Amino acid sequence: MHCPLCNHDNTKVNDSRVGSDGLSVKRRRECIKCGYRFSTVEEGEIFDMQVVKRNGKKELYSKEKLIHGLERALEKRDIVGETLHCLVKQIERDIQKLKKNEVSSEEIGQIVMDHLKKFDQVAYIRFASVYMSFEDVTGFQKEVQNLNNI
Repeated sequence: MHCPLCNHDNTKVNDSRVGSDGLSVKRRRECIKCGYRFSTVEEGEIFDMQVVKRNGKKELYSKEKLIHGLERALEKRDIVGETLHCLVKQIERDIQKLKKNEVSSEEIGQIVMDHLKKFDQVAYIRFASVYMSFEDVTGFQKEVQNLNNI
């Protein structure tokens, strides 16, 4: 890790702890050269995972697409950036639990819906309307009824 003050390439870790979200690690570091102390946060990332779309085409997993879909579903809801960030990390953790190099868009969509159902029911219905391709009001009504039965 490079020191953000002097750019020296050798720092030591003084303290490590799990982040408040339980999905990251916070480290307190110190530069060996200048003694500057700073903190870092480490999070896991999904690399080289292929998403198999409904039409059979494959593309690399994109965190940005996940965030965009969630932002659309959560539009005009009272959700702050850190809360969205935590939701994305939880969803990505569940995707990683699949332990696959190829994941269908349906599997990802189901994981997102499972999280949104608990997180924000309005966002869940918005996401479900696109994901499940509701063609009329009946689809909305059935899904809202399913939510009411929880």
